[in-house]
Amino acid sequence: QLVESGGALVQPGGSLTLSCVASENLFKTFSMAWYRQIPGHEREWVATNQGVDSFFADSVEGRFTITRDDARNTVFLQMNDLKPEDTAVYFCTSAKIWGQGTQVTVSS
Repeated sequence: QLVESGGALVQPGGSLTLSCVASENLFKTFSMAWYRQIPGHEREWVATNQGVDSFFADSVEGRFTITRDDARNTVFLQMNDLKPEDTAVYFCTSAKIWGQGTQVTVSS
């Protein structure tokens, strides 16, 4: 099971951290990924974490980072220098299991 949190309304240029809490089995066995979706559009890959390695879409490279708290089975997506085009519902996924999503809105 996956549960995201942390979505909010933030001004352009601001920062936000999303959290994804996973079951222990998922967290320790599989990679964790973040996707985002705008209504009427396909879900877009944002980033993937595989242990100590993380990979990012070109659109967020250099602005987003991923950290982990192994004790809490939690992955964090740190988003900096947010832009209006980052507005979307953000989903955490692992082993084809999806969370419910959390809304991020970047607007002045």
